[in-house]
Amino acid sequence: MTTEQIIAAVRDFPGALVLAPEPGGDFPELAWGDAFFYYAPDGRLPQNTQPYGTVVTKNLPGDTASDLDPPGRWRVNIHVGRTRFGELTGEEPHDHAVADTVLPHPVYGAHGWVCVVNPGPRTTDTVLRLLRGAHDDALARFARRHGHGGGGRADGPGVQ
Repeated sequence: MTTEQIIAAVRDFPGALVLAPEPGGDFPELAWGDAFFYYAPDGRLPQNTQPYGTVVTKNLPGDTASDLDPPGRWRVNIHVGRTRFGELTGEEPHDHAVADTVLPHPVYGAHGWVCVVNPGPRTTDTVLRLLRGAHDDALARFARRHGHGGGGRADGPGVQ
């Protein structure tokens, strides 16, 4: 799976906004080449809302455990919630640089974020399913904040 395939899949979700900063734009150089996924049915970048998923293409300050600086390495990060996080990652220590494995996010794992370095055959379907679930969660939060009722998840109840 490539970053382009992930971005294309997320763009197909109803109401998805993919922010992909490039050189010369309004975003800092540190964000260039990365992608940020939001639920934004009006197509405008939400204020006071974190993305539900990201793709990062390099080590960031304070976030080097995945060893993303060598060519061809990148990581998808997905907010799955604390309950789902435990189901996906377990309790044992993890090598955050291993590829094609669902891992706790090296910095934001305690906040319910998982990650996969270079998704491949073992994790592609899981990554796409988790991104869809995170998108549906963001849709439901938007609906609650804006008084639109419950929203809903495509993969059923209890999959936080």
